[in-house]
Amino acid sequence: MTGFDLLREDCIKGMSRLSDECVDLVVTSPPYNLGVRYRKYSDRQDRESYLQWCREWAAQIRRVLKSSGSLFLNVGAAPSNPMLPHEIAIELRDLFVLQNTIHWIKSIAIEERCSRRSAGDAVRDDATLRSGATHPPSHSFGAAGREAATTIRSHGHFKPISSKRFLNDCHEYVFHFTKSGRVELDRLALGVPYQDKSNIARWSHTRGTDLRCRGNTWFVPYETIQSREKERPHPATFPVQLAEWCINLHGASRVHTMLDPFLGIGNSAVAAHRCGVKKFIGFEIDEAYLAEAKRRLEAVR
Repeated sequence: MTGFDLLREDCIKGMSRLSDECVDLVVTSPPYNLGVRYRKYSDRQDRESYLQWCREWAAQIRRVLKSSGSLFLNVGAAPSNPMLPHEIAIELRDLFVLQNTIHWIKSIAIEERCSRRSAGDAVRDDATLRSGATHPPSHSFGAAGREAATTIRSHGHFKPISSKRFLNDCHEYVFHFTKSGRVELDRLALGVPYQDKSNIARWSHTRGTDLRCRGNTWFVPYETIQSREKERPHPATFPVQLAEWCINLHGASRVHTMLDPFLGIGNSAVAAHRCGVKKFIGFEIDEAYLAEAKRRLEAVR
């Protein structure tokens, strides 16, 4: 059972009371300074002040994070302000090493092509090849044989943009920071099966296992909701699944204490509970968000 310490307090002040190197993992998402309407926090600072503030809370995270620990920092941008995530990463480069950059895909459209050849043609061609012919009948290489149907499948959710200058923003960053850049990860905890099973025997790095590293592109859509006020009463959350993947990638069995300095409505805390983290610490300045985080934890527990 996870032990939770959820506090209504400014995170810089709260973290200052924690001892050095007491945290194994930090998964968090700070305000992006994009004018989001929070209840208590003003998300409109001048750029220099905002980046200095980021450095202050990041310095506290570095102090409390173990040398073997990881910081997974989710940062988004606005189409009109695309450099912000990179500016934050640069601001933190004297404190951390950027070990991995993960692309969180919230919505994606995929073109799928399939042949329009009839099943009868395919069976006849297969029979011809089994009889010894080197090629199926020439008719199957005609225009009809080359026809393919294209289906576009859209997955996930995005916030529509009406501007004629910008594309819909379907992506955010998850920066994986460590103190040394040498923290080993449980890469196959998020492993995916090989599509071509012959790769299992062909490549020595598989070690006979039908799992490969997922890579740094994560498709994690939001769950569909009917009412933001009732189901997701916070203007800027990440999915529980995203936090779970961060925990598992670092290595859930290695996480005794996890921290989220910007708790919000507690999705990282729910993920910690699901992954069996021993202790979770969270700071939040808004009493309504903190109350919702506690309510959500009671529901999953």
